[in-house]
Amino acid sequence: MGRIPVYLHADDPISRAGVAGQLRPRPEVEVLRDDEIDRASVAVVVTDAVGEDTIRVLKELHFAGIAHLVVVSGRIDDVDLVAVVEAGVAGLLRRSDATADRLVSVIRAAAAGEGAVPPDLLGRLLTQVGRVQRQMLSPRGLTFTGLADREVEVLRLVADGFDTAEIAEKLSYSQRTVKNVLHDITSRLYLRNRSHAVAYALRHGLI
Repeated sequence: MGRIPVYLHADDPISRAGVAGQLRPRPEVEVLRDDEIDRASVAVVVTDAVGEDTIRVLKELHFAGIAHLVVVSGRIDDVDLVAVVEAGVAGLLRRSDATADRLVSVIRAAAAGEGAVPPDLLGRLLTQVGRVQRQMLSPRGLTFTGLADREVEVLRLVADGFDTAEIAEKLSYSQRTVKNVLHDITSRLYLRNRSHAVAYALRHGLI
């Protein structure tokens, strides 16, 4: 494996400079400039605590075509765990544990398509995922993919080549409802169009 091109995002310039200073001397990675984001294989997001802004940044980076995401956070609670995993994060590291060696190890694992979560958090993650699915998502017909049952039904029919009118007839919806469902999916998940939405559903094993 050659040098891994890494894009850095941080809540503040001092944090970014600190992480960049750790990574630049390492032969395994290449720290990219802001205008080189299109070359990135891995994005590292550094934050004091995971919040709505962090999740938005992660989704934007994923939408920009960066397949592998790593989060370095000062605080990680159970809700944060679920949120970052749902946003597609492959590597998770506490700031207190983010030595150069450990950070490079997590980046390499992410670039290879492997997950890296601190061992003490993994059990909490599994417990939290099960609790949220049972208590919050399932009663509302939702899953961790962010799609409701009727959204999955619509996407399956789009994938089968049906147009809006045909989907409305098959599901006993109005055409306006079908259009609204598709619009909700594409805007909420930062998808470009129907084809991108179908590709998302295929990638997550929904259709």
